[in-house]
Amino acid sequence: MPRTRLSICQRKQRFVSEDEAVRAALAATIDLRPYRCDRCGQYHLTSRLKGRRRLPLA
Repeated sequence: MPRTRLSICQRKQRFVSEDEAVRAALAATIDLRPYRCDRCGQYHLTSRLKGRRRLPLA
């Protein structure tokens, strides 16, 4: 898995828990999924799904 670029990590919103990130992803108007950042150790959201499952609708 490729590393998150530091410049990208610094620009993205951070979520302390996966549950918090999932709630934010489900509330968005586009398909997003959370992932754990290998730079900061917290969670970010991405719109890249490339072979990943979409989150189930609430």
